This record gives sequence, structure tokens and C-alpha cells, in this order.
Amino acid sequence: MSFSRLRRGLLGLAATAAALSHAPVALAQNTWPSKPIDMIVPFPPGSSPDLVARTIAEPLSAALGQPIVVTNKAGAGGNIGTRMAAQAQPDGHTILFTINGPLVTAPRLYQKTLGYDPIKDLAPVSLVATSPNVLTVNSGLGVDTVQDLVDLARRDPDRLNYGSVGAGSASHLAMEMMMSEAGIKLLHVPYPGFPQVLTSIIAGDVHAAFMVPAIAMPQVREGKVKAIAITSLEANPLLPGIAPAATQGLDNFEAISWQAILAPAGTPAPVVERLNREIDTIIRSERVRTLLDAQYFTPVGGSPDALRNQIQSETKRWTAVIDALGLSLD
Repeated sequence: MSFSRLRRGLLGLAATAAALSHAPVALAQNTWPSKPIDMIVPFPPGSSPDLVARTIAEPLSAALGQPIVVTNKAGAGGNIGTRMAAQAQPDGHTILFTINGPLVTAPRLYQKTLGYDPIKDLAPVSLVATSPNVLTVNSGLGVDTVQDLVDLARRDPDRLNYGSVGAGSASHLAMEMMMSEAGIKLLHVPYPGFPQVLTSIIAGDVHAAFMVPAIAMPQVREGKVKAIAITSLEANPLLPGIAPAATQGLDNFEAISWQAILAPAGTPAPVVERLNREIDTIIRSERVRTLLDAQYFTPVGGSPDALRNQIQSETKRWTAVIDALGLSLD
């Protein structure tokens, strides 16, 4: 064989190898999605994450040309469905719609049994929306501000209690953080869900709780409970007249809820980028913004790296709270 023929043969092999090395990217760009996409929501139907996920699923399906099938896999505070998504085939046909808990507090609370690492096993796609929580109190308690509540707890340290939706929940950790910063103590009373917490506040069996606005605000408007603070650093136009706790003596106090979309780690970058672009467009549309407003969520969007930074910074902050409590749920 002549040198020139040998050289042409080697160049041909090199070109073939290069083409094959880029095949997954080309495949992802040219044929994805090739079948319906499974959007795993690790919470039950009718929950806030489920409602927002379905709000996004319809226009995302239209944009991608394939059905988006919302699959509810509730249990263990969102950990079961999140684990399922983390272990799914990373071909772009499984995505996860979840809240912050399974991503930032679960790794510390369930160190032995979680079964996934949010940083290693999931690829961030987009931060969808954020919402403050609302500090609600019994209307007959005689408090109108955070300082009123703190003063009452100091005057009568054995009197007050607070409700949550369970140990390690956002409502539990937010109150523990507030108590630590204010130097007070309230008795923890866990409940199965926010409706039960709210019923107990109205009845006067529970004095206070951090709650999601969608559940608390209808009762606030009717005067059945009182909202004395929100947990964002700044005032929220969706919750007018309710001052942030951070402006009521609890400097830098922040305990927001947020919702995000991720994919299994290893999902092709072009797929993640396409999903990010489409979701960013969808959450800024007037229809979706209106529906998010109704749930007291503000659309955010942004890059996958921005979501990754959000997960890492929130994990660091809430791990410190959990460690201070010595809390483990394994």
C-alpha cells in the first residue's frame, strides 16, 4: 500500500471517529424529543408543586412537539420521586419538577438512606419561581409584629407553641432559625399538613406557624388568622402590607420556597440548553405569570449554573441550621 493511500485511510478513520464522538450531541440536537417526556413531580396531585408543574407542562409540550406526562411520585418529603428522577435514563425524556427541600435539606437530614446526591446525580435546568413563606399567628394572640411575638415569648417562655408539617420541613426549620436568632423558645407541634396547622391556629390550639401563602392568605383575608411577616428579604408585591421579618429585627432572615426543573445527570447538554430556553420563555409569558401569581410565586428563570449556585448556597445555609439542631431523620 502506498503512503498516500495509507494516509488517506488513516484520515478517513480519524474523521469517522470524530463523527462518532459527536454522535450523542448530534442525536440530541436532531431527534430529541423522540417520545413523550416524563415530568416527575415528587408530591401529590393538587399540591403547589403539582399545580405549577402542570401549568408549565402544557406550553412546554407545545414547544417541544411531544406530550409532557406529569407523574406524581409522592412520599418521604419528596425524596422518593427525586430519587427516581436521579436514577432515570439520562436521555432527555425524564425531567424533575421539585421544590428546594429534596435538594438542599434532605441530604443532611437523610444521610444514610437518601439514595441520591443532588449535586452529582441531577443536572440543573432552570429555577422556575420563588415565594416567601408567611408567619401566621392566632388572631386573638394580641401580636401584630415579629417583635410583639418575641416580647410575648420572652415574658411567658412556657406558653407559646408553633405548628409545622413535620420535623425537618421548611416550616419547622424556618421557625427554629427564627427562635435561634431571636433568643426565644416555642414548643414544636408537628402536623400531617398545612390545612391541619391552619385549623389549629384558628382554633387557638397553636399560636404561630410559617406557612405557604396559598393556604394561609384566604384565611388572613377573612380575619381568621393574622399574617405578621414574610420570609423574603424584601417586600413582595403579591403580599402587600406584610413586612419582611428581616425588617422587623431579624436581620438577613430569609426562608423562601422555590421550585425548579432538573434532569438526570448525564443528560446531553444540548437537551438541557433547549429545555432551559423553552422554560425561560414559558414562565415569562402572561398566562403563566398570572397562574404563578395566583400561587404567590414570582417567576425567575436563569441559567442552569444559576440554579446550581442556588442549590449549593442554600445547602450550606440550611445544613448549618440542621447541624445546630442535631437533627437526623434516618
